Amino acid sequence: MIAIYRAKGFSPEITVEDFPLRGKSVLLHIKRRRWTLVDTGKIIKRDWQLVVKGTRITSEFASFLKDIT
Repeated sequence: MIAIYRAKGFSPEITVEDFPLRGKSVLLHIKRRRWTLVDTGKIIKRDWQLVVKGTRITSEFASFLKDIT
């Protein structure tokens, strides 16, 4: 059986501040879409942990820095 999803708007925007290019500040404004599963009416959304708590860098970049030190 194939699940059918329908777009259901957006979650609140997330702003991530990063310094990837020669120390220049970059602000990423990320909008995440919500979806509704047509059969059940259940709302589907991803809860991405984009920023490591207590920092201003992405979790992937924080992991990279931990590996090189």
